[in-house]
Amino acid sequence: MRANHFRELLEVGKPTLGTRVNAVWPSVIEVLGHTGMFDYVEFLSEYAPFDLHDLDNFCRAAELFDMTAIIKIEQEPRTSLAQRAIGAGFQGVLFSDCRSVEEVRQCVCIVRPETPEDGGINGVEVRRMTYMGHAGTPEYVQALHDVIVMVMIEKRQAVEQLEEILSVEGVDMIQWGPSDYSMSIGRAGGRASPEVKAVERQVFETARRMGIPARAEIASVDQARYYLDLGVRHFCLGTDLSILYEWWKANGDTLRRVVADA
Repeated sequence: MRANHFRELLEVGKPTLGTRVNAVWPSVIEVLGHTGMFDYVEFLSEYAPFDLHDLDNFCRAAELFDMTAIIKIEQEPRTSLAQRAIGAGFQGVLFSDCRSVEEVRQCVCIVRPETPEDGGINGVEVRRMTYMGHAGTPEYVQALHDVIVMVMIEKRQAVEQLEEILSVEGVDMIQWGPSDYSMSIGRAGGRASPEVKAVERQVFETARRMGIPARAEIASVDQARYYLDLGVRHFCLGTDLSILYEWWKANGDTLRRVVADA
């Protein structure tokens, strides 16, 4: 079965770099792979339209390169979406909207194999990742062990239970979510406010102290320095729609001015 490149980097303590896409067109994933710059590509299924065939094809494209496919999923239906994605070949799952320690434990169980020692609820499924003859084998169990479990820390309740969440066995990485957090404390739109930035720093510092890798989502390389100073070594750079919007807006404006002055 396919090795989990993302897991291998985490196990040896190396930094990781990824990017996020809403597009399910496999050629977009291939273009990313050809850059040779990214350890993983994240599909934002929480926001984008897709079908089950798209999940298979997304992973097929990523597997042409030494690049892991991960997926961000919404709060419902977590079990079905996560297990379908893993079956398609995604090797990391980012769970959004967790509000309690128990929810985080449930997310880990969704991913992990249903064995006596693991206590997970992911059984034997004959899906793409198990072709041909891998379903239910020791290699299949190990592949489920290797799936990266990532959790968004983006709700007031999650921040209040942060240390307990970080102590849940099986949580591999966390991601700070300032927009949801600011809304959950009644400060919608205040993601960059001093109050929210102070909590962000607390989240990253706590994760570092407790030995759980934290990832920062950034829109530009310049933004990395702030997080590097907090001990962050895992970054997700840009989103396809934002990249397109910024390029079109900036260059469209420039071209209009050039044409107007001609």
